[in-house]
Parts: sequence; structure tokens; C-alpha cells
Amino acid sequence: MQRGKLLTWPASPLQWIGHTEAITSISCSPNGYHIVTGSNDKTIRIWDAETGTTVGNPLIGHTDYVQSVAYSPDGHHIISGSNDMTIRIWDAENGAPVGRPLEGHTDSVWSVAYSSNGQHIISGSGDNTIRIWDAETGRAIGTPLEGHTGFVASIDYSPNGQHIISGSADNTIRIWDASTGAAVCHPLEGHTNTVQSVAYSPDGRHIVSGSADRTLRIWDAETRVAVGGPLEGHTDCVHTVVYSPNGQHIISASRDKTIGIWDAKTGTAIGTLLQGHSWHVYSPSGQHIISTSSDSTIRVWDAKTGAVIGKPLMAHTDHVTSIACSPDGKHTISGSWDKTIHVWDLLPYPPIQPSFSCDRAHVDFCAQPDANGWVRDSNNGLLYCVPLDCRIGLYSPAVLTIPPTSPTRSVTLDFDEFVFGTSWTQVSNST
Repeated sequence: MQRGKLLTWPASPLQWIGHTEAITSISCSPNGYHIVTGSNDKTIRIWDAETGTTVGNPLIGHTDYVQSVAYSPDGHHIISGSNDMTIRIWDAENGAPVGRPLEGHTDSVWSVAYSSNGQHIISGSGDNTIRIWDAETGRAIGTPLEGHTGFVASIDYSPNGQHIISGSADNTIRIWDASTGAAVCHPLEGHTNTVQSVAYSPDGRHIVSGSADRTLRIWDAETRVAVGGPLEGHTDCVHTVVYSPNGQHIISASRDKTIGIWDAKTGTAIGTLLQGHSWHVYSPSGQHIISTSSDSTIRVWDAKTGAVIGKPLMAHTDHVTSIACSPDGKHTISGSWDKTIHVWDLLPYPPIQPSFSCDRAHVDFCAQPDANGWVRDSNNGLLYCVPLDCRIGLYSPAVLTIPPTSPTRSVTLDFDEFVFGTSWTQVSNST
């Protein structure tokens, strides 16, 4: 394989074996060093992203299927939601449970997520409620968010962390005040079947929803009214929707085994539906779409044209259920019902991160921050620190997982006045 070309791609993937049942959820640590997986074998496993070896023993505690896993924004903790009706918090370094299980739901926990500042956890459940938890103490904050009359299939934080949205089997979307838990408006109505997926646009101005009624809808997040009519084209349940990192496009995945690309402003379809696959994730640059399917393969598509790139990635022997990109965009990680995890080399694509040559070393300005937020040069020198609330969704190193396990947001760093090295004092603005 030659880097930068598609001549012999795909390369042979790394195969990670450890789970004994289907893998249901997968997520990368914020610094890209580790990967966490949840499984129907009731365990969570942490993997070294470079070697593929397991880090420590399986995280054991759940008594039923693990449906969702997510890293905290600082990478220090992992949360998991399970059919055993609990959420658990784990130490990401040693795998030890942190405190007792978070109990309160009376049905399966389908989705869990951290707030962008890492202070709160939200969970959506089959008991028709959402709960907010204190991430440090594990205590429930306030009473359950009640209002839905069907199971909560999807949840998401607004980019500024002030609101929570939820999609439900009662065919509605609800918006909640993240600090009080109060509903901020009437339910958003329009879908005629279960709302399977909801997501905020990166700027927080719009919401997109996907439904079992085969349509997508775009909503104004401020006025809470539908923007235009339903986006039609799929012939079966739309189970996943997400905005591109720059907010210009919406991607939908359906049970009809197609992926749709839509203009986020006009709602019009861009090209024809991408045939053959039903799950997807954006690459960190937003230039590519990576999709999975029950046909056991992964495909890579050009996000602008919808054209397939290269051949299908083949190694799994059963339905590929979860996928994520590494923060540096060089690899994609897939989990399957065949009980394995595969890591694929995506380096044949042209480089997407801008770089710069300086007097100290060759610096990649979009390098991944470490656990404390610092970005370093090749000599381990400090370059700049990214605030905690900006690290999740950082434009180039962002990780978007499908099903979503973290708030969908986009943060772009402006380097127009960036100064470093021997001239670092010039960063001060004297005006």
C-alpha cells in the first residue's frame, strides 16, 4: 500500500478479539490513545488504539446487554448504559468502577452522554424518561424528565450545553432546560412514527430528526417550528441522522440500506441515495462518509459527490453495528456481531490537517490535545492549551460516533494571530 494513493487500498485491518457476544457500541478516547467497546456479553473493554491489545481486564458489573458507552470530555472516565436499567461510571485508566451504579430508570438505558464540560451525564431509557446525573457524585439531579409517552430512543446536548433534546417512540421531539430539567416548549410534532435519532447543528441553531416514518425533519431550535416540509426519499425507517462538522450537510442512514446526503440549508437531496449501507459516520474533516451494513462490510464515500471511494472494507463476518474515527482521522474502528473489532488504515486519503513549519519543529496545528488540553510539538514542547469545554467537537480532531455517544458540536481554532517559540510573548494584545 502506498500512502496518499488508492492503488492497493484497503490495507489489511487489525483484528481485535476479546468480547464473546455482539459489540453494540464503540467510542474513542479524546486523546485517541484508547478505544472503549460495549457488548451483549455484559462487559466493557478498553483497548490500546495502537497495538490493539486489551488494557486491563474486562469491566464487569452490568448484568445485561451494554447498549451505550462514552468517554468523558477529559478522558478520565467512561460511562455505560445497559439493559439492566443502570448507568455505570468507570475509571478510564484502571477500569475500576467509580462509585455505585446510577439507579433510577425502570427499563433499559438506550443512550448515555456527557455534557461538554464533563459535569453532567444524561441518559435516555425505555421507561420513557431522561435523567440528569452529577458526573462527580453519581447522584440524580432533580426528578426524571417526564413527558414522553414512548421509549426515549435518542438524546443530545446542545453545543452550548444549555439544552437537551430527545426523540421518542411517541413520535415527538422534546427540548429540555439542562439546568432545571423543565420542558422549554411544547413537543415538536410532525413525525408519524418513532423518532429514532436527533441531533443539533454545530452552531446550535437547528435540530434534525430522523424517524421510522421514513422522513427527516429540520427544526428551528429557537422558534421550535419545522423548517420547510419533511425530507423524503428513504423507503424505510431512518434510524440515524447527523450534521457534517461544518454544518452544511445532513447525513441520514436508513433501514432501506441507503445513506442520504442533504443540503442543511434548503433540505434538498444532494445526488441520489448511496446504495447498500445503513449506518454511517463522518471523517473528522467532513470530507468523507464511512458507512457500515448488515452485509459485513464498510464503505468510504466522498461526502461532496456521494461517489464511493475504493473497494469495500471486508473482514467482518456478521453485521457491522458500530463505527468511529480516530481523532487524527487516520483510522476507522468497527465493531460487529461477529464479536470482533477491526481497525482500518485510512492513510491513503490526502492529508486534511493544515501544517506549519517553525523554528522549533514541524508542527501540526490540529494535533490532538493531551488529557490536560495541551497540544505539543514533535519535541514535546507546549504549543497551546484548548479549554475543556472546547475539546469535544474540535474540528479536525473531533470524533463522531454512530450511534451518537457524545454531543454533536464543532469547534474551529483560529490561528491567524497565533505566536509561539521565542516570540510567544507577542500573543498578548496590548490594545
